[in-house]
Amino acid sequence: MKMIWSGLAAIVLAMNCLQQADAEDITLSSDREKLGYAIGLDIGQTIEELGADIDQQALTAGILDRLNHRKAKLSKQEAARVQQAFFTKRAEQQAVKRQKAGEKNMQEGKAFLAKNKKKKGVTTTASGLQYEVIAMGDGPKPKAADTVEVHYRGTLLDGTEFDSSYRRSQTATFPLNGVIRGWTEGVQLMPVGSKFRFFIPPELAYGARGAGAAIGPNATLIFEVELLDIKG
Repeated sequence: MKMIWSGLAAIVLAMNCLQQADAEDITLSSDREKLGYAIGLDIGQTIEELGADIDQQALTAGILDRLNHRKAKLSKQEAARVQQAFFTKRAEQQAVKRQKAGEKNMQEGKAFLAKNKKKKGVTTTASGLQYEVIAMGDGPKPKAADTVEVHYRGTLLDGTEFDSSYRRSQTATFPLNGVIRGWTEGVQLMPVGSKFRFFIPPELAYGARGAGAAIGPNATLIFEVELLDIKG
């Protein structure tokens, strides 16, 4: 926790300026002033991202007491307890929020796949993977142990693009047994030169854990994959 809060000490630079003028009236004419302002922006962003309801006057008092070597109004034990209580509550709130998001994603995904499987041209495998042939190539099909070269684009059900080799203008090469199960199964169905669209349920994708900020828990994913080559 010290690492999270230690940067807040720099806010005293801005506080000293605010004693002389309102923040909107400050002019950044020197590198020292610009540095103070830049650090202040980072501190403000950190507090905002934490979602902490912080009393700004108390915050300033704590910083000034520390920097001026005055006796703290809280003991180290009490300060640690207050901070720990905040982070514990925050973690609990995030867990509840994530659980609700996972339930919502699961319901939406099941409804989408149930409707999608009835569309002409969509095939559903025994695992629940759905795919649609956009273009069928005439090359060999890869095996799970093969390394493949592909172009791909991944989106959520609402069309949000979370990854694309096309956007990077660079193909992707990887072992086929080292990716999500939906890819391992689906790409083996593709002859080289093919382009398929895959509809991947969460149990064949990233499941309840999701992936980073873009892919939430229990998200159903859509990939357009173009198989360019098998590397062996």
